[in-house]
Amino acid sequence: MLPINEYQEQFLSYLKSQNFEKEPANLYQPIDYILQLGGKRLRPVLTLMTADVFDVDYKLALPAATAVEVFHNFSLVHDDIMDDAPLRRGNVTVHEKWNINTGILSGDAMLILAYQYFEKYQPKTFRKLAKLFSKTALEVCEGQQYDVDFETRNDVTIPEYLKMIEYKTAVLVAAAMKMGAIIAQTSKENSKLIYDFGLNLGLAFQLQDDYLDAFGDPKTFGKQVGGDIIENKKTYLYLKAIEFSKTDEKELLTRLFSVELEDNEKKINSVKEIFNSTGASQATQKAIEEYTLKAFETLEKIDVSQDKKELLKAFGENLMNRKV
Repeated sequence: MLPINEYQEQFLSYLKSQNFEKEPANLYQPIDYILQLGGKRLRPVLTLMTADVFDVDYKLALPAATAVEVFHNFSLVHDDIMDDAPLRRGNVTVHEKWNINTGILSGDAMLILAYQYFEKYQPKTFRKLAKLFSKTALEVCEGQQYDVDFETRNDVTIPEYLKMIEYKTAVLVAAAMKMGAIIAQTSKENSKLIYDFGLNLGLAFQLQDDYLDAFGDPKTFGKQVGGDIIENKKTYLYLKAIEFSKTDEKELLTRLFSVELEDNEKKINSVKEIFNSTGASQATQKAIEEYTLKAFETLEKIDVSQDKKELLKAFGENLMNRKV
């Protein structure tokens, strides 16, 4: 097995070898742009690592890892349009750099490109990968729709929110790992366990992303801090604040999340004060820790050597130590 940074380097080398600069340029240049913006490359690295964990050359998993990364970035391009987001990874979003129509069409092309990478595998493996990918892609769309629906609802529950982030974020992390297991042709039990590991890690990751959206440093977070607050998104922080708040705090928070203000900075600061005073920020950090530990408990049940488990655990610990 390789150190995590080497998997990243190997994936980036493979990604750079792919020719995304085709004609028409206005379709393919945005694809190349978003794929080169950086990011943690979390999902493709997990695909490569998982193949290696189950004793198969990780290079065999490079096409599947690329499919996962292309699909993930497709979802970001469309999410940014829906959220009217100005920044992605500290850079201008695709629809701002080009236009909305280009963002929609280039995103559509990325979804098709993602499927094409599975064609590099033998029929039996192709069918398993494509079946998992189709299921996952549809769940991601369902999660996005839940996210949109929640913006206009005032009765969102914690279980509903957790289901939304499971579909929108966690299932793709889980699928990325299971793809590595499929390519390695490991047991069904191992494949299920590695999926569950990725699912819990993905839930912890998204909860932390919600936390960093409010309390992160824009220089290291890479996105507009306070974006969820501006968009009136009912995140775990918000739902816990509603649960824990006193009557006056609840009324203020509900009012702030029902309007669009010209002075967003004032709105963001007011909401963050409530998140802290109610204990919602602490409850969110606790939930992040609980899902991370649940992922590590699942990891221990997988039938691989302890040193491989430790490498996956180290990846999870590193992921959960993002700076605010």
